[in-house]
Amino acid sequence: MNTTVHTTANIVNLEAWKAKLPELKAQYQTEHPYPHISIDNFLEEWAAEKAMQSFPAIQDEGWIHYVHVNEKKHGLNKMELLPPFIQEVITYLNSDEFVAFMSELTGIPNLKADDMLEGGGLHQSKRGGFLNVHADFTVHPHKRNWRRRVNLLLYLNKDWKPEYRGDLELWDRKMTGVEAKIAPIFNRIAVFNTDDDSFHGLPDPIQCPEDMTRKSVALYYFTEEKETPKLRPTNYQARPGDGIKSVAIWLDKQAVATYTRVKRTLGIDDKMVSKVLNIFGGKKK
Repeated sequence: MNTTVHTTANIVNLEAWKAKLPELKAQYQTEHPYPHISIDNFLEEWAAEKAMQSFPAIQDEGWIHYVHVNEKKHGLNKMELLPPFIQEVITYLNSDEFVAFMSELTGIPNLKADDMLEGGGLHQSKRGGFLNVHADFTVHPHKRNWRRRVNLLLYLNKDWKPEYRGDLELWDRKMTGVEAKIAPIFNRIAVFNTDDDSFHGLPDPIQCPEDMTRKSVALYYFTEEKETPKLRPTNYQARPGDGIKSVAIWLDKQAVATYTRVKRTLGIDDKMVSKVLNIFGGKKK
């Protein structure tokens, strides 16, 4: 009989990862096209399995449907609507102890976790889903002095095959080509800096089977600045060879920028944009 007791404290064997910090941070801080790393088997195996099994279906309550020119994905970022165990995972990855580990890894002191999960939380994409190449928004929508610095993506995709596509692409800072790819395989994390020109995405439609989805947990870390950082919304980019599609990408980027300004001014959340995008796109849940 298995009498092992699992607790929130051992979701990640942090002491083991701390022992590897010298090599991990050396790799992170010297990678190209900008600081990044992927680490396999990051959660304890039981925790990764339980998180994957707990992952809610897109049809469940609370999902925001981002369906427009520059992306086709679904997000759930209301903590109270997340499954209890996934809440535990996120709470741990936002804990002071873990955030201190992230500061050591990235070399960015005094990182702060975003308990609001603004733009983060759970992400899920069906077959045909995509996210055009972009650099992330630079300032927290509701905390004017919080500058976005680091993304952590935890992938929960068992048996993900290369032909399904869905790799995270890291593009060079001048948008001339891909310099690195990270496959979204089970219990792998991807961590990377979110600079003004940290261009990344998964621009080619996912080709997984209809009964599968690409699942991830997305957490963003910030620093609190003395002076208000320069505000810039998500900066979508056309790829070389996108041709006439680049016009639609640019126009859609302007629409997203307008929404971002309204959201910041009025303090609204992404449920509204989900409804608007679905109306204009003729989409239903």
